[in-house]
Amino acid sequence: MTTPALLPLSGRRIPPLNLGPPSFPHHRATLRLSEKFILLLILSAFITLCFGAFFFLPDSSKHKRFDLGLEDVLIPHVDASKGAKNPGVFLIHGPDEHRHREEEERLRNKIRADHEKALEEAKEKLKKSREEIRAEIQTEKNKVVQEMKTKEKKPLPPVPIPNLIGINGGDPEDNDIRKKREKIKEMMKHAWDNYRMYGWGHNELRPIAKKGHSTNIFGSSQMGATIVDALDTLYIMGLHDEFGDGQKWIEENLDFSVIFKIKAVQLAEKLLPAFNTPTGIPWAMVNLKSGVGRNWGWASAGSSILAEFGTLHMEFVHLSYLTGDPVYYKKVMHIRKLLQKMDRPNGLYPNYLNPRTGRWGQYHTSVGGLGDSFYEYLLKAWLMSDKTDHEARKMYDDAIEAIEKHLIKKSRGGLTFIGEWKNGHLEKKMGHLACFAGGMFALGADGSRMDKAGHYLELGAEIARTCHESYDRTALKLGPESFKFDGAVEAVAVRQAEKYYILRPEVIETYWYLWRFTHDPRYRQWGWEAALAIEKYCRVSGGFSGVKDVYSSTPTHDDVQQSFFLAETLKYLYLLFSSDDLLPLDHWVFNTEAHPLPVLHLANTTLSGNPAVR
Repeated sequence: MTTPALLPLSGRRIPPLNLGPPSFPHHRATLRLSEKFILLLILSAFITLCFGAFFFLPDSSKHKRFDLGLEDVLIPHVDASKGAKNPGVFLIHGPDEHRHREEEERLRNKIRADHEKALEEAKEKLKKSREEIRAEIQTEKNKVVQEMKTKEKKPLPPVPIPNLIGINGGDPEDNDIRKKREKIKEMMKHAWDNYRMYGWGHNELRPIAKKGHSTNIFGSSQMGATIVDALDTLYIMGLHDEFGDGQKWIEENLDFSVIFKIKAVQLAEKLLPAFNTPTGIPWAMVNLKSGVGRNWGWASAGSSILAEFGTLHMEFVHLSYLTGDPVYYKKVMHIRKLLQKMDRPNGLYPNYLNPRTGRWGQYHTSVGGLGDSFYEYLLKAWLMSDKTDHEARKMYDDAIEAIEKHLIKKSRGGLTFIGEWKNGHLEKKMGHLACFAGGMFALGADGSRMDKAGHYLELGAEIARTCHESYDRTALKLGPESFKFDGAVEAVAVRQAEKYYILRPEVIETYWYLWRFTHDPRYRQWGWEAALAIEKYCRVSGGFSGVKDVYSSTPTHDDVQQSFFLAETLKYLYLLFSSDDLLPLDHWVFNTEAHPLPVLHLANTTLSGNPAVR
């Protein structure tokens, strides 16, 4: 089974990794509520971003596990002093360059042979009946579970646990706002209860057909993606019975009987072969059994995608902190250093990079799909490090300056939008996915260069207004997948294939960030308008469904309740109508799937002695 190891197309979507919380039969009764929440956050993060390691930054004076000096650990097979005339090509360094080239050729041949072997295996599998294939899969699963139970586990070091602040509560003082928050909670319960009834264990729900749903993005049809994705939303909303049901399913069906960190390491080791490319840029997908990786065929001649390999940094770095093993840190820092050395047209990062040659693919730059979360994670790496990762902040500032110069424009009607750069031409089209950038600009305003905090906060507000207009100019008051700014057409989808709404969260995400930073009541009003539209046009008896045409007053449903609707859309709506002491932003950073992860303030930690939370 080939399972995507990295983020899929948008870079803001859950990948299919079946990690679940461990069973602690001897410690379950002693776990404090905050400790359970820690386990929950680890679960959500691991699932959503390859294994999304819980972000603990230990005090370096007490936990000197390895030297993080970039000069010592980065890019062992790239010589920075060579290849300057062609930054897209790097030369192997060392005393015997010929031997290294032979080794590289051997690696290429092995990769090619592995691909051919995997293809032959797939052909043989297809000759078998569905029942035979299912039986073989179950046998392999049982074998892996047994190996995990019997294999001796290497003990891992203890981890500093932050004092968790604002993980529940958030009751608003205003009665009207409180009623709206309760309505969002009721919508979450409707979505969850119907998934529980009709799609339990499947990745997603078909709410009209009232049965489970899966796409190839998850690799397997019954990995419980919705369960894992929704857990922290249930917890934050105080839906503890529902949370318990999800936790029980994961414990019983994913059979994770070892503690979280060991499980994360086991999975990480399975993912590392994805980095076995001549450049160290990982493949988009890896077969967890054979270690064979590959990329999407449509991605600029088999290139890797910026929003995939660029949305691994925080998780891999902090897994190294958790385990004391620098290998994960080295992998992603290698990516960062390689990107820094490459020539960037107009200072922009193209969306495609060939992992074999180290050259950019098609010159297409987007802050929406294919590029989005790369920029988000530069900023959030800085925030998650308690603002000590200055290199990440510099890369973010440089990227945003280039984006503002070349991609951000104002329409004739006065709407600020983010276009897409394609082969030297600005396409005046903005995607729904790019609407998250309004919140990103606001989040990154503090700490910006040349005292431009006010400028970036205003830029975020302008993007929020544009994205609101894309909603307001439809019949359903829900936004299309993308919208144009050509001539008389502004913030409106033109092609039929761009008129759908699949319960996406990015616009509401931006409303929430702008509300937190400004407390301008328009953002709550806009969020409530979106909530009412979702309730009116997307709610069906079996859950919530996307719609195929937001410009039609009698829309057709797509019959899919996306897992991110529970993880992101409803969570951001709930937070929008909560007080600021629920998950305060000086203590929490949200990953690209809206799972909150704690900032570790070094003076605000304890070293837990509880083996259940180590």
